[in-house]
Amino acid sequence: MNRKKVPGYVSTEVDARLSFDKEETLKRARKLVKLYKDNGIEKDRILLKIASTWEGIQAAKVLQAEGMKCNMTLIFNFYQAVACAQAGATLISPFVGRILDWYKNAEKKGFKPEEEPGVKSVTQIYNYYKKFGYKTIVMGASFRNTGEIIELAGCDRLTIAPQLLEELHRMDHTLLIKKLSEEAMLNSDIRKVNELSEKDFRWWMNEDAMATEKLAEGIRKFAKDTEEVEKIIKEHLK
Repeated sequence: MNRKKVPGYVSTEVDARLSFDKEETLKRARKLVKLYKDNGIEKDRILLKIASTWEGIQAAKVLQAEGMKCNMTLIFNFYQAVACAQAGATLISPFVGRILDWYKNAEKKGFKPEEEPGVKSVTQIYNYYKKFGYKTIVMGASFRNTGEIIELAGCDRLTIAPQLLEELHRMDHTLLIKKLSEEAMLNSDIRKVNELSEKDFRWWMNEDAMATEKLAEGIRKFAKDTEEVEKIIKEHLK
């Protein structure tokens, strides 16, 4: 693969159907990395996308120690993010819009951008990482409107749909003020979370109905997409 044509990371999803199996996730991830290497692409360019279950996070901890880079996806809960940072994950993807969707449906009301639960979640995670020096990249994802993006300006990275990018381009750029910053967190009173055990992780997920439901839903959707791709490939092979 030519770096000039495809610069940066090559994102590759590990089968979501393995989300609750650490060992099988490890096997599949290593196999994918080997396939890339056999085709001239070194592991430093591969970003393995893994669902942020307890098993997925533990697999990522091993893979990161082996020099592979992991993008922990389907982040809906602060303790998921803490566990990913403790595992040394390269990057996390908190899903801002999907969090908003759940709360709008549950509470039957709208939210101002600065009050949106998804915006607050990513802000909390970003502030925590910067306060305690975690190198894990926070990449906000799944935006529903430009207001969310404006509120998270300054976040490490954001994935923004073309339509929202166009809306931002047409806006008054003086509205785009950096709201998140590493420097602002250094003297904050955020408390550090001790190393999370499996018991702790599962308890805090159990206490968060939104995160539990959205994580399960996300895994189901990823698995369904994988099955659809497999069907297409089988048809072509015929």
